[in-house]
Amino acid sequence: MRKTYLISTEHLEDGLWFRDDEDFRVAMNYVAIQAASCPDVAVLAFILMSNHVHFVLRGRMEDVLGFINQFKQRYSQYYKRKYGIPGFLRRNPLDVLTIPNEDEAMERVIAYVQMNCVAANICVHPTQYPWGTGDAFFSNSQTNGKRVKEYTGRALERLLHSFSDKLPGNWLVCERGFIVPKSYVDVRSVELLFRSPRRMNFFQNNSSKAKKRIEAIDNQIPAFRDQTILAALPDLCRSLFQKASFEELNDQEQSEFARQIRFRFSADATQIARVCGVSYAEAADLLESV
Repeated sequence: MRKTYLISTEHLEDGLWFRDDEDFRVAMNYVAIQAASCPDVAVLAFILMSNHVHFVLRGRMEDVLGFINQFKQRYSQYYKRKYGIPGFLRRNPLDVLTIPNEDEAMERVIAYVQMNCVAANICVHPTQYPWGTGDAFFSNSQTNGKRVKEYTGRALERLLHSFSDKLPGNWLVCERGFIVPKSYVDVRSVELLFRSPRRMNFFQNNSSKAKKRIEAIDNQIPAFRDQTILAALPDLCRSLFQKASFEELNDQEQSEFARQIRFRFSADATQIARVCGVSYAEAADLLESV
C-alpha cells in the first residue's frame, strides 16, 4: 500500500555529510537520479543539511527505503572517492515515520522539513536555502539554466558525477549545476495540500523548527555555516600554531583551537564537534579545559 513517510537520518555528531558546496550539488543531482530511477516513489519535500537529511516520500515502504538506501550508497561512494573515507554513511541509520492523512499531519511534517535551515540560522526563510525544496512551491520566479537534453552524454556524466540514462530531457539544470527540484518533485500535490502560499507560511511559521529558532535567539545559536568554518580551519590552525590540521595539535592546542572557533564564529560545542570531527563530549571538554 502506498503511504507517505518522513525519512530522516540521525544527526552525525562528529562529522559532516557535506563539507563544501560541491558536495551539496552532487547530492542534489543524486536525489534527481533516484527520482528518475524510482518512478513508483513520489518526492514531496526534502532538505539536505550539513550532518543529516530529511525526505518526505510517498510510495510503498520497500520502494521508499530502496530510494533512500540507494541515495545513501551512491553518495557514500562519491564521498569515498573524494575524501578517501569508506563506508561513511554505514553508521548513519534511518528513522522512518508514517505520516497520517488526517489532522493536518502532512502540512506539519512538510513545514518541519522546510524549516530546518531556518532553525539552524542559515537563512530567514526556506526559499533562501538552495539544497532542497525550499523554493519549489508557490514560486513564479524563472530559473535560468539548460535542459538535460542540451548536454552531451559525457558532459552530463561529469556534471552529475554519475551515469544515468533515465533522466527526462526536459528536466532543468540550474546555473548552480544541479537539476532543480521542480523538475521531479510532486509540486502540484503539495500546493493542493496547502492550498495557498499564505497557508503554507502559517504552518512554517508555527512549526517546531520555527519555535526552536525563536527560543534559540537569546542563546547565541551558530551564526556561520559548517562549511564556512570548515574551510577556514586550516588557515586558522596554521596562523595560531603553525600546524596543518586539528589532528596535529596537542591537547592544550586543541583546547585553545576550540575556544578560538567559538570566539571567532559564535560556534557552540555541537558545531565545533562536527567541524573538528570529535564527539560532543570531547568538544565540550575542550571548551572547558584551562
